[in-house]
Amino acid sequence: MGVYLERVNDVSELKNLNKTELVGLAEELRKHIIECVSKTGGHLASNLGVVDLTIALHYVFNSPVDKLIWDVGHQTYTHKILTERKDKFDTLRQYNGLSGFPKKAESCHDIFETGHTSTSISAASGMAEARDILGEKHEVIAIIGDGALTGGQAYEALNNIGSKDTNVIVILNDNQMSISPNTGGISNYLNKIRTSILTSDFKLNVEKWIESIPKVGKYMKKTVELAQGSLESLIIPGKLFEDMGVTYLGPVDGHNIQEMIDIFEKVKKLKGPKLIHVKTIKGKGYGIAEEAPCKFHGVGAFDIDTGKATASSSGTTYSQVFGSKLLELAEKNDKIVAITAAMPEGTKLEKFAEKYPNRFFDVGIAEQHAVTFAAGIATAGLKPFFAVYSTFLQRGYDQMIHDVCMQKLPVVFCIDRAGIVGEDGETHQGVFDLSYLSTIPNMTIMVPKDKNEFEEMLEFAADFNGPIAIRYPRGQAGISSNISPKIEYGKWETMIKGENIVIIATGKMVSKAVDIAEKLKENNVQAELVNARFVSPIDHEMLLELGNKFKKVYVIEDNIEHGGLGTKVIDFYNENKLLKDIEVTKLAFPVTFIEHGKPEELYNKYGLDVETIAGKIINDRTGILSNIVNEKK
Repeated sequence: MGVYLERVNDVSELKNLNKTELVGLAEELRKHIIECVSKTGGHLASNLGVVDLTIALHYVFNSPVDKLIWDVGHQTYTHKILTERKDKFDTLRQYNGLSGFPKKAESCHDIFETGHTSTSISAASGMAEARDILGEKHEVIAIIGDGALTGGQAYEALNNIGSKDTNVIVILNDNQMSISPNTGGISNYLNKIRTSILTSDFKLNVEKWIESIPKVGKYMKKTVELAQGSLESLIIPGKLFEDMGVTYLGPVDGHNIQEMIDIFEKVKKLKGPKLIHVKTIKGKGYGIAEEAPCKFHGVGAFDIDTGKATASSSGTTYSQVFGSKLLELAEKNDKIVAITAAMPEGTKLEKFAEKYPNRFFDVGIAEQHAVTFAAGIATAGLKPFFAVYSTFLQRGYDQMIHDVCMQKLPVVFCIDRAGIVGEDGETHQGVFDLSYLSTIPNMTIMVPKDKNEFEEMLEFAADFNGPIAIRYPRGQAGISSNISPKIEYGKWETMIKGENIVIIATGKMVSKAVDIAEKLKENNVQAELVNARFVSPIDHEMLLELGNKFKKVYVIEDNIEHGGLGTKVIDFYNENKLLKDIEVTKLAFPVTFIEHGKPEELYNKYGLDVETIAGKIINDRTGILSNIVNEKK
């Protein structure tokens, strides 16, 4: 593990190390992180970039008395190791192991749980106000990346702490990246600061020099302050923050531990809101990651020497299918445009961006803006496709209601990472989208079971005149052996004919339902299987037919049980006064936040694996535990 890391079992022991030893500790931490993440997978580049910064923060501030709030939270590996979790770090992102994000249940040092961006300054502001009301004296520090400054909430919070003169420290971790390279005005602004030779020390020295001039110094200082708009903007970096009432200091070398320690100690003596601009290098210390930080933002297991993934992936992913098919559609239809919120690689829009740069828009980490931006494009007769992860689309819910669906605008929401995503845990599972999308009038929701159906749905969406969402999971897009009928609006597909019970499944769960039907057949249960291609609207005609044929209906979905497909089926039968004759069982995730772990581990835990569902259905019919359940036990 390393001689210095062995000596640090708690953050308080950092102060026992001298300057040279702190540098050695940083090297050991990077090596340890690389070794562990190469086995477990995780967010590598961002964590390597903040090793020195994290050491300096914990050296100066007294966590957990002083509150450290990490924006997004995926860059907290060094923080976790230094706060009594180094012996568990090899369980990172594993089922029942350490989370890849701050987790209050893990440690008192994880003061606030994060996973989405631009929230840290708001949380810090609230903590600081609470501290002052309670008469406490500790520091509150928000650590936020430059990519997060494309999110409007960060500016709402900066405006608030500036106007109220709240005693908060904001650390701007500037690595010129979010997930993909940053875009927009704030990125350009920070670039100007990065290239400036002036520092906040220069600013303070100038002010002191002017004020010290005999007789006229104070008058001259006031005159300079009045001329601040014309003079300071020319010579002082960070004026944007200063104009919001936040004292700016920097840029500071984020890989010089002693320099950061010195400035953090000075900042503790200043009152009011402060922002320290720290420049870091994403992937620092691992050459392959420094050269390609985007590829090492989030990784699976990999070979350290080559940087290549150790697990070979066979087949095409849903994201790849989306990227290829949208490019094909755009070649035929010049009205199609693509939008992403800082995720061109993750959503597989790189080739689209390369071929059609004028029809591709990366708006940065700004999902709310992206939705309304798409609405604006749609008003001009163009066809916007907004590719976004399910968990991040939650941030644009109001805009979907107010700006898109209320006006019935033809925006296509391509919702990636729907359902269980796995090791990123609670903050990233996409298990709410069927529920929150189903509440919105005028919203059509489609869910593909495989590659072919997904491609057909994209074609359907390109011609559809109204708001429409296609939600699809992370991972491989299989190809069903059956030949599906052409997609018809609001119509489902009968895949297997049966006599005893009916299973209605949607999306990824259709392939599980096929296996369940096979298990049932082995136990003399003939199950009918329906592919619910549309979740909104549901197929009323087919539901009536099923209600006349079967007394037992099972609905399987990778969504929470409230408000999804199962709820809609029950509501339909209730409205048609059929529930007294039909029993509907919802097989979905409970209304809870699903922890991290491999998807199949989570399906097993929550009883959504093939064996458990098949066993339940057989038990429902016989009242006796099936061999399947006994074998599993």
